[in-house]
Amino acid sequence: MAELKTIKIEKEDGIGKIILNRPEKRNAINVDMFVEIGEAAGIVSDDPEIKVVIVTGAGTAFSAGIDFNAALNLGGSTSQDFRKFGRRIQIGWSLLENIEKPVIAAINGPAIGGGLEIALCCDIRIAAENAIMGIPEVCVGLVPDLGGAQRLPRVIGLGRAKELIFTGKTIDAVEAERIGLVNKVVPAEKLMEAAIEMANEIKDNGLVAVGLAKKIANKSMELDMDTVLEYSILAQDICIRTEDMGTLFKRYMEKKSKKK
Repeated sequence: MAELKTIKIEKEDGIGKIILNRPEKRNAINVDMFVEIGEAAGIVSDDPEIKVVIVTGAGTAFSAGIDFNAALNLGGSTSQDFRKFGRRIQIGWSLLENIEKPVIAAINGPAIGGGLEIALCCDIRIAAENAIMGIPEVCVGLVPDLGGAQRLPRVIGLGRAKELIFTGKTIDAVEAERIGLVNKVVPAEKLMEAAIEMANEIKDNGLVAVGLAKKIANKSMELDMDTVLEYSILAQDICIRTEDMGTLFKRYMEKKSKKK
C-alpha cells in the first residue's frame, strides 16, 4: 500500500478506507492533503481487492476545512500558478466522485468548507450525531472552488444550497438529514459500524452493475434524458455479459422466494 503523508489507506474484506490523518489539526487540509485526496482515490480505484470505499477522519473530526497556513502560502503564488494548482486539485477530487466503486462518507465530526466538499464527492453520507457541517468560504471573502457550489445544489436543491453558501452557517447532523445532505444519522460510537454495514450490503451485489449504475446516476445530473437512456442501454449490454449475472439473478430469486 502506498505511503501518503496526510492520508491513511486501509483495506479489509473488500472494503477500503481513506482516512484523513491530521487529527492534531482536526484533519485540516494542507497542501499535501489537497493533492493526496486525488492520489488516494486513484489507489483505491486501481485496487481490485477493494469493492466499496469509506472516507472518514482520524480522531474527532472529519475535516475542519482548509488549513489557513496553507491558504496563506497559496495566496503568495502567482495568479497563473494558483489556477494551475487549483485545477490539479479539482481533477483529483473529481476522481473520488467518479471512480466506478461506491464511496461512503462516514462523517465523524465537523465537516467544514473543504471538508464538506470532500464528503460531497462521496455517493452516500452517514453522519455521527455530533457532526456539524457548513460551507463558510464567503465569510472570509472566498468562494467554494472544489465542487461545493456545484455538488451541493445537486444534493439538496438550489435554494437550500444557496442559503448555506450565502450565509456560511453551520448546521447539525439532524438538520443535514432533514434537508437530504446526509442519508442517515447514527450515534457516534455506531458510525463506522453503520458505514461498514452499508458497504457490506452494497458489496453483496453485482459490482460491475453498481459501478455503471453510479456512472448513469451521475450523468443524469448533467445530460438530457435521451442521452442518459442511451448510456443506460450501453451499460446494460455490458452487465448482461458479465460472468456473475446469472449467479446473482438466481440468488436474488431464491432470497425472494424465501420471503414469501
